[in-house]
Amino acid sequence: MELSKRLKFIADMIEVGSTVFDVGCDHGLLDIYLTKNKDCHCIASDISLNVLKNTTMNINKNGLEDKIKIVHSAGLANLEIANGDIVVVSGMGTKTILNILDCDKVLKITNLIIQSNNEIELLREMVIKKGFYIFNECIVEDHNKDYVIIYFKRGFKQYRKVDYLFGPIARKDIIYSEYYNSLYKKNLKIMKNIPKKYIIKKFRYYVYLHKIKKFTSMNS
Repeated sequence: MELSKRLKFIADMIEVGSTVFDVGCDHGLLDIYLTKNKDCHCIASDISLNVLKNTTMNINKNGLEDKIKIVHSAGLANLEIANGDIVVVSGMGTKTILNILDCDKVLKITNLIIQSNNEIELLREMVIKKGFYIFNECIVEDHNKDYVIIYFKRGFKQYRKVDYLFGPIARKDIIYSEYYNSLYKKNLKIMKNIPKKYIIKKFRYYVYLHKIKKFTSMNS
């Protein structure tokens, strides 16, 4: 079974033998891969019974029905998370992810891997406010779309605005310069399309572009 590049990067962040809670498990492909290739103990959960039906079918096809646990759960509600377990939340928007984390059970999480489809700055800032720091982050292009994957751990580190905007780890790694090139071009196009009468909005984009440029290949 082959994973998408996005899911493979998530899997690569997880150590062999880990207990993994896959929240919003979709088709259960990550759980199947981790069980087969990393000897992980996976719990696949989703709020949708239809999703869990498909997950069950995939798990059964791979003969893993005795190894992967399936839990019907709205977010973290029905999950028994212990110290050291890894919680994965991927393939959703930041607002949905933050709603999932807006509960007392988040205090039990020590390892949290998130891949959000939007508002990465807000995600970094709000998860850090919940008592986490950024242990690792990577950016992967999959089917012509860039995905930011962040590994949070329970603990504290001091961050600046630039860290929330562009990542404290990824922005310092030259291998991600193409991602920042793309981000720069995207926002440059937006700025050029803003009518001149909206001078303040245009200026804010100008300042933002100046910040992005530091992490692109154009800065070398």
